[in-house]
Amino acid sequence: MYSTFIFDLDGTIIDSEMIGLKALQATLKEQGIEKDLDELCFSLGIPGQTTLEILNITDISTTLETWLEKEKPFMKNVPIFEGIIEVIMALPKAGIVTSKTTEEMNHSFYLLNIDHHFHSIVCASDTEKRKPNPDPLELALKLLACKAAEAIYIGDSIYDMQCANAAGVDFGLALWGARTTSGFENAKYIFENPKDILNLINK
Repeated sequence: MYSTFIFDLDGTIIDSEMIGLKALQATLKEQGIEKDLDELCFSLGIPGQTTLEILNITDISTTLETWLEKEKPFMKNVPIFEGIIEVIMALPKAGIVTSKTTEEMNHSFYLLNIDHHFHSIVCASDTEKRKPNPDPLELALKLLACKAAEAIYIGDSIYDMQCANAAGVDFGLALWGARTTSGFENAKYIFENPKDILNLINK
């Protein structure tokens, strides 16, 4: 049914979202900004720079650096969702489209030694416009030599779904990361666990 399976990273392949939120919360607190974790959940699925722009942070570059430094000790051992790598290994072709920058990937994803399972990896540094804009996903399609109708994008955030819709790619919700179907009524598929994805290669 699909020749290519493209994944979001945080909250889809690695269970990293709470690490990022707590690091952001601590970074803001140092600047005298008190935020509950619930208030920062909007940042899941978008680049850190965009998050800080929304929060009206003045010195974005320094704040980003501090945020990343606070994440580093935990990202080195970030949990990988159970069963996801085995599923990816069984797929005909797999890629990643993430909102992490190259620097963030170097201090997290690439330390896990799982990048060889993916035919293409597109991060936030690779395109001028980022999710929910379709550009990152369209770049992945080009790198993977795949038509939009032949691919599915699997993620856990509303930004992932918007990106997929804008690129004309079917979207599957990674419920193990999203933990809710609210707001995802237009998702083509709801995957309760990674193994559900394998049903698509048997059709």
